[in-house]
Amino acid sequence: MSAKVYVPGDSAALSVGADGVAAAIGEEARRRGLDVQIVRNGSRGLFWLEPLVEIETPAGRLAYGPIEAGDVASLFDAHFLSGRPHAKALGRIDEHPYLKRQQRLLFARCGVADPLSIEDYRAHGGLKGLERALAIGPQAIVEEVLASGLRGRGGAGFPCGIKWRTVAATAADQKYVVCNADEGDSGTFADRMILEGDPFALIEGMAIAAVAVGATKGFVYIRSEYPHAFAKFNAALAAARKAGLLGHSVLGSSHGFDIETRLGAGAYICGEETSLLESLEGKRGEVRAKPPLPAISGLFGKPTAMNNVLTLASTPWILTHGGKAYADYGMGRSRGTQPFQLAGNVKHGGLVELAFGATIRTLVEDFGGGTRSGRPIRAVQVGGPLGAYFPQSLLDTPLDYEAMLEAKGMLGHGGIVVFDDTVNLARQARFAFEFCAKESCGKCTPCRIGSTRGFETIDKIVAGENAEANIALVRDLCTVMTDASLCALGGLTPLPVLSALDHFAEDFAPRPKRLAAE
Repeated sequence: MSAKVYVPGDSAALSVGADGVAAAIGEEARRRGLDVQIVRNGSRGLFWLEPLVEIETPAGRLAYGPIEAGDVASLFDAHFLSGRPHAKALGRIDEHPYLKRQQRLLFARCGVADPLSIEDYRAHGGLKGLERALAIGPQAIVEEVLASGLRGRGGAGFPCGIKWRTVAATAADQKYVVCNADEGDSGTFADRMILEGDPFALIEGMAIAAVAVGATKGFVYIRSEYPHAFAKFNAALAAARKAGLLGHSVLGSSHGFDIETRLGAGAYICGEETSLLESLEGKRGEVRAKPPLPAISGLFGKPTAMNNVLTLASTPWILTHGGKAYADYGMGRSRGTQPFQLAGNVKHGGLVELAFGATIRTLVEDFGGGTRSGRPIRAVQVGGPLGAYFPQSLLDTPLDYEAMLEAKGMLGHGGIVVFDDTVNLARQARFAFEFCAKESCGKCTPCRIGSTRGFETIDKIVAGENAEANIALVRDLCTVMTDASLCALGGLTPLPVLSALDHFAEDFAPRPKRLAAE
C-alpha cells in the first residue's frame, strides 16, 4: 500500500520552493524503492511553515515544516512515512494551535482535500449543498440564504439573500451569475486560496446561485496576477463538467448551468462590480452610474447575481447545514465566519477563519504573534489599501461590520496588514492618495483630480508649507471625495488618510525635502 504525502501546490508554497520539495520526495522515494503517492493539495494558510509536508497515517495527518528540498533525505532517514519524529515534525496538523482555535466552515477542506478530485470533494462533504438546493427549489434556497445572514464578503457587506431575491424576481430571457475574483487589496489572498485549494466549493456555490435566481451562465473574473489560480480553476471546471456538475443537466437535474473564466488585465478598479461588468463585456474598465443595479440590469443588460469568491463559496455550507446553523456564528448583524488574512510585518502570517466579533488584537497578537521584526506594533490597517489605520488604543475593536464602521474604519475583504514602530503614517497617507490616482478609471473628477491634489498637498504639509491650512484642505478634500465619488475607490480613499491624520498627527510635522525623496 502506497504512502500518501501532501505537498501544497498553492502559490504561497510554490514561492518558497514547494515544487522542488515535491520533486525531491518523488525522486527519493524512487531511489529507495518506496511506493509514495504525492498529492498537491492547497495551503492550510500557515504561511510561515510553508512548504508544509503532511503524511497520512492511521493517527491522522502528521505535518513537517517548513521543508526545503535539502531536508527530504533526512525525512526519509527518520522514517517520516510512518510518522516518526524529525527536527521539523509538528505533530497532528489539525491539533496545531493556529488551526485548532479557528472556526473553519468555508476553509474546512482547503489544504485537506485534493483540489482537483471530485471524489475527494464528495468525501469531505462536497455537493450536499447543491443536492439540497436542487431538491428544495429557488424560493427556499433564497430564504435559507436570507436566514443565514450572509453578507457580501467582498467588502460591501450587502445581504446576499436580498441580492439573489432581486435577481430571481426580475423577469428576463437570460440571467447570469458573475463571480468577482479580482482580489486586488493589499494583504489579501483568501480568494486565491479557494481558487487553488478548494475550487469545487466556488463551482458548487455558483451552481446554487444559478438555481436560486434562474441563471444558466456564469463567469469568474480572475485577476491577471493569479496565473496559478487561473490554471487550477480551469482544470477544476473541466473535471466538474466531466462529472456532470456543470453542463446541460446539473447533477442530473432539469437545470442547465455552465461557467467560463476571464482573466483581468491588472486594473484595481475592475474589483468594483460595475467596472468588472464593463470589462467582461469587452469594454474599458470604467465605473457605471447606479441605478440600475446589476441585480436588475447587469452583464449585457441582464439581471446578474454578482458576488465575490468567499460569498459564493459560503453557500454550500449554508445549504448543507441550514441558514440558522450559519447564523449561530458571529454577532449583531454580522453572522457567520470571516476568513481574515494576516500580512505585513507579522510573525505568523496566514489565513485565520473566525466568527465575527474577534478583536484586531486577537488576530495580530494571539494568532500573528506580533511583529516579525520584534518591534512594537504601531499601526494595523484593516480592509486593504482603502482601509483605516488603527493605533494601539483601538486594537480591541471587534472585527464586525458595524463596530468597524463606528470606529471610522471598514472590514473590507478581511485583509489585516501590520506595521511596527518604524512606519511613517504621513507617507502611508500619501500612498493612499497616490494609489487612488494611479488606479482611478478617470470617470469622476473627485477621484481623478482629488487624489492627485491630495498627495501634492501632503507633500506641502511635511515640507512645512502652511501646514495647518493644508491639513484643513486635505480634510475638505476628503469630504468631497467621500460624498461625490462615483464608486468606492474615490469614496473610501479618505479612510486611511483621515485615520493617519487623526491617530498619528505627529508624523505630519514638517520634515523639509524628506517625504518626496523617500
